[in-house]
Amino acid sequence: MAIFFATALASCASGGGTKKSPNDYNALLRNAEAELSAGRMEQALVGFNAAAQADPTRKEPWLRSAQLQFDAGNYGRAIVAAEEALKRDPNDKIADSVLTVSGLRVASKSLNRLQSSGALVSDAAQKEARDLATTMRNTMGRDFVLGEESKPTPRPQPKPASSRPSKKPAKPAAAQPKDDNPFN
Repeated sequence: MAIFFATALASCASGGGTKKSPNDYNALLRNAEAELSAGRMEQALVGFNAAAQADPTRKEPWLRSAQLQFDAGNYGRAIVAAEEALKRDPNDKIADSVLTVSGLRVASKSLNRLQSSGALVSDAAQKEARDLATTMRNTMGRDFVLGEESKPTPRPQPKPASSRPSKKPAKPAAAQPKDDNPFN
């Protein structure tokens, strides 16, 4: 009996294996966007998830979820959603960007955590950190990896001293009349 209820519940949760109509998908997507416009991100994410289940072939709900998770700093969830969008459209630049930047942020946090705990002393961890830095340098450029603080600040160049004397002597400043009024 318990197995029957578990199976029935699972079939309800999965939609019974039948694809919902495009109208259901569009309505779910519109509702999710409305929730987002109202500032209810959690409800919007639930709505995008429902839209993804209504039409598993569409990338849009996954892409919106990836963007929202990224903006919220939930990089692991953003990665998962971006990968789902890329399964549906491997050439989607936004999903690829969310995936890449989220991955870099996770890697950066992990490296900082390892370094602060002293765990980055192993040869394997140092090799991984060097490989990541090399990949980032090759992809983004040396200045991006090193950051602004590593750029040398240019020293001001002294003006060359003139060997010729000035033709006109400097005029002395005009004498100011002695007055106690500070507004003059």
